Amino acid sequence: MFTLGLILIFLTFSAASASPLNSAVASNTSDPTNSTELEAFMDGAVNSHLKADPVPGATVAVVKDGQIIFSKGYGYADIDKRQPVVGNQTLFRVGSVSKLFVWTAVMQLAEQGKLDLDADVNTYLKDFQIPATYSRPITLKNLMSHTSGFEDLAISGRFFVHNSTDIMPLGEYLEKGMPARVRPPGELTAYSNYGSALAAYIVEQVSGMPFDRYVEENILLPLDMNNTTFDQPLPAILASNMSNGYVYSNNAYTAKPFEYVQVWPAGSMSSTSEDMAKFMIAHLQNGRYGDKRILQEATAQQMHSRLFTNAPGVNGVTYGFLEINPENPRVIGHGGDTILFHTRLALIPESQLGLFVSLNGEDGESAANELLQAFLDHYYPMSPTPVPEPIPGFEKNVSLFAGNYRPTRSAYTNFEKLTSISQRIRISPGPNSTLIISQLTGGSKEWVEVKQLTFSPADGLPSREGLVFGKDSQGHIKYLFIKLDPTATYEKVPWHDDLSINLFLLGSCILLFLSTLIWPISLIIKCSPSKPKKPSSTARLFAGGASMINLLFLTGLTFLFRDKTANVEFIYSVSTFLILLLAIALIAAILALGSAVFAALAWKDSYWSYPERIHYSLVVLALLTFVWWLNNWNLLGFKF
Repeated sequence: MFTLGLILIFLTFSAASASPLNSAVASNTSDPTNSTELEAFMDGAVNSHLKADPVPGATVAVVKDGQIIFSKGYGYADIDKRQPVVGNQTLFRVGSVSKLFVWTAVMQLAEQGKLDLDADVNTYLKDFQIPATYSRPITLKNLMSHTSGFEDLAISGRFFVHNSTDIMPLGEYLEKGMPARVRPPGELTAYSNYGSALAAYIVEQVSGMPFDRYVEENILLPLDMNNTTFDQPLPAILASNMSNGYVYSNNAYTAKPFEYVQVWPAGSMSSTSEDMAKFMIAHLQNGRYGDKRILQEATAQQMHSRLFTNAPGVNGVTYGFLEINPENPRVIGHGGDTILFHTRLALIPESQLGLFVSLNGEDGESAANELLQAFLDHYYPMSPTPVPEPIPGFEKNVSLFAGNYRPTRSAYTNFEKLTSISQRIRISPGPNSTLIISQLTGGSKEWVEVKQLTFSPADGLPSREGLVFGKDSQGHIKYLFIKLDPTATYEKVPWHDDLSINLFLLGSCILLFLSTLIWPISLIIKCSPSKPKKPSSTARLFAGGASMINLLFLTGLTFLFRDKTANVEFIYSVSTFLILLLAIALIAAILALGSAVFAALAWKDSYWSYPERIHYSLVVLALLTFVWWLNNWNLLGFKF
């Protein structure tokens, strides 16, 4: 029902299962050094996805030992003009891969002694301060590892805007759009675009220059990345080479307007695959590119080392990079997704190897994930593994894992909380001592506990996937960590957010709201000409009116979340229709409180018959329950 969850793609990395393309080319067991074989593999893999997903174009670069060994464009940058993608010319939006430039800048200033990664970030903020919600302050290490504890607010213009004129100055945006702190820093990962933008602002404050100019002078120019920019819109010299972003519908591609990113340091960069290849080479060579350096060797090595992990057995976060694979080989990187572009960057330091791939279609997210996974599986295939055996005694503990879990990357204090429903997963007992993990949007998989709190896929197929559960301070299982995504943490929902309980309460309320329709009907068919007393008439007017308004609210909310156009518009602004719905819900809440007073009077002054008074009281109970429900989901009032 709640399809609004589809807009929560905004620039996060998500690993995927092994690609079905692996069988297209025989697997290697060594690094890609044969250019003919590498091109054959990439041609087969990329072209298959362009047709299957569908996506109009892609750009790919592979680097090895300080050289670009493969760079190629596929498909079209502009379908109408039949303009092909060219690896060293065509610019793609790289989304959250932009963050790697934020963290590289932070590490540059840290090695110069201008930033202390362990200091309270408020030390560097002049125009506003982060509230001291918890005793521990937020540090740059917390921002780099996505453990700051901020809630995640993404829609209503917080990430995308319609025009460049809507983009606020960075400091103003960070002050006005500050999310709430919902957990102490350093405890759990929850991917944060706000945190990354805050780090970029700190770079501005300390360096004394705008962040984009700092990056240009200290990263782009030394690396000869002449076709890369944070500018929105692009400068004229680059605009003609910018790829369109496409949506596929009704068997046709439609080019969409340039995407303007409000929180721009976290995701607005545009670049070519060859420019990104230079960036990869610099990091693989520990900060060196040719005779220039963007980082000292020790600093680069620190940046690539693990900074945080949610639990043993879960991939970690470095000083800006994410671990894609922890060993054999160790792979670090980052992904980026706008609405229209999907990008993956991966580095294998021990092999001096890097891969960059980006696609220019709305449906390219899974293709980006699968191309990266196919590359790893082709050149670094996993050994066959035996079918996992469940550890003894699991059947006794299975109920401890069961429940509904939501991502910690969620809204907690405004109406966006409702959108997290579509991101939830349900865990339930499965056959043969397994757990079944199912998504609300469909799809499920069986998992086997192979050691305490650690699970592997029950099918036993070679896989890098894994799940690890975590306990709270009281020893109760509360958290679920996804091995392949170090920033993906799920937590058990409290009872008042449980979907089953909420559906039961809503269903009961709706039935009682509908039952008030009997009141005007009973007046029409009554034989007695006597009129009801005025207070009792007003009582039913209050309760019946509130009931009808609530039904209207739920109908409107369902329409709003089922309409794809409205869903997409939510990315940019709060719709007038939603504001109207929230307004009438507030009116209904006021009427509900008045109805509660009338319920007391009905019993005191003996309005109606005994059964009628019971019915009225049940309706009022439903009205008050609905007020509680609205408040629980931040729909009572205008919480944007």
